[in-house]
Amino acid sequence: MSPFEVTLLVIATIGAVAAAAGAWFQERRSSAAQLTAVRQRLDLVMDHLGIAAPEETEVARHLADGRTIEAVRAYRKHTGASLLEAKQAVDRIAAKNPPAQRR
Repeated sequence: MSPFEVTLLVIATIGAVAAAAGAWFQERRSSAAQLTAVRQRLDLVMDHLGIAAPEETEVARHLADGRTIEAVRAYRKHTGASLLEAKQAVDRIAAKNPPAQRR
């Protein structure tokens, strides 16, 4: 094989690996987006039915004590959600359960 052919073979191999990796990452992003959409729909259904998820009770307890970071941490531990998703979920839970005003 000539050096030119070897160079072309290496470039083709790198291109094939890069294309396969790109397709794999795209599939992961698509799956994550679909999972997020399903989770949001499930949350809406549970809200409509008045069902509290187990993590919501712990999150509500932390929110009642004024510990928002602990609430986000607990939500992430129970659901495996990302930090952004957990913060948004905790904000939704906080909006549903406003803290009692202290006198």
